[in-house]
Amino acid sequence: MISVVPVAYRDEGNIEELYKRVTRELKKITLNYEIVYVNDRSPDKSQSILEKLAKKDKKLTVILHSRNFGAQNAFTTGMKQAIGEAVVIMDGDLQDPPELIKVFVEKWLKGNDVVYGVRRKREKSMGFLMEQIYHLFYVIFNKLSYIKVPQDAGEFSLMDRKVVDHINSLPEKDRFMRGLRAWVGFKQIGVSYKRPERFSGASVSTTSMFKGLWWARRAIFSFSYAPLEWVFYAAILSVFVTLLAAVVYLLAYFIYPGAPRGFMTLLITVLFIGSVQLVVLSFISEYLRRIFEEVKSRPISITEKIINDHRKSARNPRRVPEGS
Repeated sequence: MISVVPVAYRDEGNIEELYKRVTRELKKITLNYEIVYVNDRSPDKSQSILEKLAKKDKKLTVILHSRNFGAQNAFTTGMKQAIGEAVVIMDGDLQDPPELIKVFVEKWLKGNDVVYGVRRKREKSMGFLMEQIYHLFYVIFNKLSYIKVPQDAGEFSLMDRKVVDHINSLPEKDRFMRGLRAWVGFKQIGVSYKRPERFSGASVSTTSMFKGLWWARRAIFSFSYAPLEWVFYAAILSVFVTLLAAVVYLLAYFIYPGAPRGFMTLLITVLFIGSVQLVVLSFISEYLRRIFEEVKSRPISITEKIINDHRKSARNPRRVPEGS
């Protein structure tokens, strides 16, 4: 059985087309499939469209979140609901081509536990600069992180059941799915594709530059100890600079006793040390924030309603890990 998990947020114009294309591709592979569509409390008409489709097709499961929890948590909700031997996760804007699912399945049947899409080229509307910024993120992330995430690989992927079960069992709340996918390991392979523009609402972006920077910061601090190491090196540098300045001023006092004392030098030194302290505190606060979120142990999402719950009808449904 194959499960496909799309996430809907501001995708009212994409849902019917995505459902049609995903269904068409799955029927070419097997009739034993399910689509688990997660509506992450989209403010448009996504819910009503999904409810109408679910009434017509019992193979379509619709999960409604009680509020917007973010795409990473929505993917996790769908993965915990899915009962397939292979699970495909994809965005709901059709920038992840459903036609690639067949290629994913072929790679999976050859023994690969994870088959992920590699965005060799993005949509024209993004522009050259943004494309390079996205690529630069992966370069920086892999330099800093203790795991290696394939460059230009997004969430769009097929994962074997054992991979899904391991990711579902992880207790952490602050999730970066492509990082977790790389962390669990197993045999993985990439499939290159050209990422198209949004099928509908191309002018409407759900990601801003500020949100992108927040997302990049979240990913780096979740899979890197480098900022904490920088704190140590910054402290050593600060001590070295302070000792060097003390020696210079001591020598100047004896060699040039009449030399004027530099107010600007003192000001710059104070500002330098203060800036280092602020940077250090910002790094520490990032890790403290993540510890705080994990300690609270709140669920990653709350499900308001499930339409066509396949778990209830399955003879041997997969066990959902505790705390989901």
